Amino acid sequence: MTVQLKLNDIETHIGQYHILQGVTFEARKGEVTVLLGRNGAGKTTTLRTIMGLNPPSKGSIFYKGEGIEGLPTYSVAQKGIGYVPEDQGIFAGLTVEENMKVAMKNEDDETKARLEWILGLFPDLKKFWKKQGGLLSGGQKQMLSIARAYINDNDLLLIDEPSKGLAPIVVEKVMETILQMKEQTTIVLVEQNFIMASSIGDQFYIIDDGRTVSEGPMAQLKEDADMRRKYLGIA
Repeated sequence: MTVQLKLNDIETHIGQYHILQGVTFEARKGEVTVLLGRNGAGKTTTLRTIMGLNPPSKGSIFYKGEGIEGLPTYSVAQKGIGYVPEDQGIFAGLTVEENMKVAMKNEDDETKARLEWILGLFPDLKKFWKKQGGLLSGGQKQMLSIARAYINDNDLLLIDEPSKGLAPIVVEKVMETILQMKEQTTIVLVEQNFIMASSIGDQFYIIDDGRTVSEGPMAQLKEDADMRRKYLGIA
């Protein structure tokens, strides 16, 4: 299977802090690759490093075989990588419609068809199309954030903690959506909710203290209680 994204021994500093100290992983086309680890392990910094928001101080990042480490964020996005940040990143003062239009690179037929598809997945967005983003519920904001990242013809989506703070019924909807998106795009997912991660992930990588310490098929981790206890603090 084609490798869409590959990180080799990435190190990243934020100010004086050495956050990533050797992160290596790959994401294969058409799969959901899940980055797991305790809070503070470096998962969010890994996604931000891929996007060029926290440039690496060492190591290489390849997207479709092309080195992208050190590129500015807009250049990374232009190559077809969408990003759903942990804080959702929507414009609170703009309506749902305006948020989507700002995110669109084009307004061609393909983009319009993708918009209709995503509104079919998230009918709340259609219902509150003229409502300001800041007035949406937490779940609706997360839906809008995912929709904004998906609206363009991105071959890779980086999604950070989509279930954070959401009610279980909304988490189920987000899971369902990611599984449907997986049929059309590759996904790298950071997720603390192991039930969600293990339900939709194909491959896992565990990051601990800024380093990749374990990897394999998600089915393997589901069977390995000792590893989950050691690195994730769950039985």
